Amino acid sequence: MKQLKLFCLFTVILMLNACKSTKTMGNTLYNTTWELEYITGPRIAFNGLYPDKKPQITFNKTTNKVEGHSSCNGYSADFSIHGNSITFGEPGPTTMMYCGQGEQVFLNTIKKVNTYSLDEEGKLILILDDVAMMRFKKVN
Repeated sequence: MKQLKLFCLFTVILMLNACKSTKTMGNTLYNTTWELEYITGPRIAFNGLYPDKKPQITFNKTTNKVEGHSSCNGYSADFSIHGNSITFGEPGPTTMMYCGQGEQVFLNTIKKVNTYSLDEEGKLILILDDVAMMRFKKVN
């Protein structure tokens, strides 16, 4: 009987902690500018893709848009979050400057992701199924 009570207490604490971490995770996405520090796939080194400026995004909770730049041109797209699932819509109109392959790699990769997480260091990880596709750090 005592073991059953302990098990129930442990289960309740575990459930409450899981709910708390999900709520905190969603709230930390907003009011933050995220700068890309890793992207999977291309054979070109990260600094070769983004020699001058790394892509940045900011999640706007009011408009449900992600805004920023794709290293060269402005970036804006709708996004949707349900739990840890995330989807990005097609980017809106931008300027048309050509700045190498980095922009296309960024735009093609972000459209593929379907989940996200925050790691123990507070970095945003955008994931396709079980593969980390992009990693962002907070910037001031």
